[in-house]
Amino acid sequence: MAELGVAATMAEDWRVVVERDPSIGGRWEALLHPALPALWTHRVAHVLHRRGWRITARLLMLWARAFTGTEIHPGARLGRRVFIDHGAAVVIGETAVIGSDVTIYHQVTLGAVGWWSDNTRPTGERRHPTVGNNVIIGTNATVLGPVTIGDGAVIGAQALVTQNMPAGARVFGPRALVRTGAGHAPDSPEELFRLTATAGSW
Repeated sequence: MAELGVAATMAEDWRVVVERDPSIGGRWEALLHPALPALWTHRVAHVLHRRGWRITARLLMLWARAFTGTEIHPGARLGRRVFIDHGAAVVIGETAVIGSDVTIYHQVTLGAVGWWSDNTRPTGERRHPTVGNNVIIGTNATVLGPVTIGDGAVIGAQALVTQNMPAGARVFGPRALVRTGAGHAPDSPEELFRLTATAGSW
């Protein structure tokens, strides 16, 4: 991936918010986009992390998470024009590598398999996903482990990915099951509770 200076990369981030979010009316409004501060903070924290300022980088990460709900480990490598829409509950792990022009929706996890597996890996071995260019990762999708997602792939909402995806591949989570003719309005608060709890909506 082509590299720019931090300031130039952040300027691209700003422009991408205007281009990809139809709810943003202009450049100044884009400064209020919820995920942009997290992305910009990560750009700075990543430079500090690479220079050995790990504690300072971590503090910046914690500030961004508290302020935006987005957690990007300072060690993660993000390409150019990455667009994180909404940002809420996005988690990107330490050894994740994300290409350019990637779109990530809210509640996405790019994580590791778990300490029980990762603690046995050799030091420096990748634990998190590598995501190619022009990939779209839908809401509440989870990608775990040192898998590779090829360029132009689409990961649908709520999909769980634990294996490599070739370029241009599509993967989708389970669709909702629609039942007709059996529903009725609940007659009491107790019945409403029973119906929603049974549906697993908690």
